[in-house]
Amino acid sequence: MTRNDSSRTTPLRPDDSTATIVAATLNTAEMRRILASSFIGTAVEYYDFILYSVAAAVVFNNVFFSGLPAGVALFASFATLAVGYVMRPLGGIVFGHFGDRVGRKKMLVLSMMMMGIATTLIGLLPTTAQIGVVAPIVLVLLRLVQGIAVGGEWGGAALMAMEHAPQRKRGFATSFANAGGPAGAILATVVVSVVSSATGENFLTWGWRIPFLLSAVLIVVGLVIRLRVSESPLFRRLEQSSAKRRLPILEVITDHPRAVLLALLATLSFYCCQGIITVWGVSAAVEAGADRTSVLAWKAVGAGLTLVITFLSARLSDRIGRRTVLLSGGILGVVFAFPMLLLLTNGTVWGFATADLLGNGLIQGLLYGPIGAFIAEQFPTKVRYTAASLAYQGASTLGAGFTPMIATGLVLVAGGTIWLVGGFWILVMLIGMLAVIVTPEGSKKALA
Repeated sequence: MTRNDSSRTTPLRPDDSTATIVAATLNTAEMRRILASSFIGTAVEYYDFILYSVAAAVVFNNVFFSGLPAGVALFASFATLAVGYVMRPLGGIVFGHFGDRVGRKKMLVLSMMMMGIATTLIGLLPTTAQIGVVAPIVLVLLRLVQGIAVGGEWGGAALMAMEHAPQRKRGFATSFANAGGPAGAILATVVVSVVSSATGENFLTWGWRIPFLLSAVLIVVGLVIRLRVSESPLFRRLEQSSAKRRLPILEVITDHPRAVLLALLATLSFYCCQGIITVWGVSAAVEAGADRTSVLAWKAVGAGLTLVITFLSARLSDRIGRRTVLLSGGILGVVFAFPMLLLLTNGTVWGFATADLLGNGLIQGLLYGPIGAFIAEQFPTKVRYTAASLAYQGASTLGAGFTPMIATGLVLVAGGTIWLVGGFWILVMLIGMLAVIVTPEGSKKALA
């Protein structure tokens, strides 16, 4: 490698006529655009996706499943939430295939457009009282589109940041894509809280539609930023290679199955924590007597803390390694599992707030910050989009997608107590920690 006169970028190949470069520092105009694109684009997409999660916890059981008993309606609402998560691995495979073949940037633009259209249409969807059973059917179909779109989003956004960044900053750069998740959660929760307060009793009739319709504006902003960034330098170099390439998904299945499985299990602990605290926990707290608006406000505060801890833990992982930081978060998750569940279900706002700051803020942040780089560093450039997306989105399906349903079902089986939920949580955390321990440290690995 050689360094150019400004010492701001480093050519991958001195004879590269296309000037394919990897940044030597994050402090360049191009890198700032790339990091902003990863952060803002992911935040907008996760605003849409998480907005549905919030609505599933407090709205859809009353709007689209109003004819069912309360507990069954909530379960059905969470089931439609899970549908989106089920489609995320498929989205990761499809977008990963084309992202590894035609480029990361094109797939990021397409995923954002799909998400924006689906979310806006949910905001326009008539209720079950207006059009009958067609309403929940269309809701599920639109959730399928959301799942496919967000399944392709994370891999592209994370790789665009990481493949442009210098080795010693990879974890921090990749965390901008990860941080878009809690940022989107903050935005979604704040918007729902404000609209809920402003519309009052009308929130369940028409007020809930406003946050979904705002997605159209956010998507335009995200697309303007995303269209201005350059393609990944490692992908551009791969394009110039004459080596014959197999289908990405076939190569992943045949050559990297162990790495995918370990990455999935390592990520599972984060998503399980997210599903219990920020989805099931919201519903449990409100049902136990906590004020809905206050709970949503504290959910936003917790996501803000997640955002801060995500950046800090990612930067720390560049210095001491991804595995050390991930194991720290897992240990805290095991130790505080039952205390957090007791706080979530004591029917007070302060109880929810404490559990949310600890679980959603500190523990999730420690797990979330390094996980993007931890996963992507395990795979070569030619299949990195497909493999990383398959592991990450598979974990999202099993963790965040099914955890709210599993928690609800375990509470019903246990006669209204939370002990089975706590045991489930601890088990998932222990599995994730074991996967991290047996996975090679990748922070010092040369991606090229």
